Amino acid sequence: MYKKKAFISFDYTNDHKYKYLLNAFSANPKLDFAFDDKSSIEINSYNISVIKANLTKKIEDSTYVIVIVGAEANKLHKDHIAIGYRNWQNFEIAKAKEYHKQLIAIKINQSYESPEELLNSGAKWAYSFTVDGINKALNG
Repeated sequence: MYKKKAFISFDYTNDHKYKYLLNAFSANPKLDFAFDDKSSIEINSYNISVIKANLTKKIEDSTYVIVIVGAEANKLHKDHIAIGYRNWQNFEIAKAKEYHKQLIAIKINQSYESPEELLNSGAKWAYSFTVDGINKALNG
């Protein structure tokens, strides 16, 4: 089975369990849901340029960028000036658009504010964190 190469954009502090859940969905052979995770492992650096380069390479190597929209997905990061965007998720989405990657947005809760860069991006949306909802967005 062909697996789509996906970079997962998420707020590590608050939403990492959802990224792990996506990987668990993908690893379950009983589910019609599979992707090759091209996301970064935790980047052990405080150097913004190093982080940007690592994330950019991972996004460039993917087919899809899956954005997990959690409660703080559009929160202003303390290093937003150096990042060049409100936060890392907005940076990742901007890179996805720059490299013409298909964007898939998954809202954990419909009331959560979406990252600015996701708006008017042509993203496909899943408004619930379910295999069916995510599959429809991935394959729709």
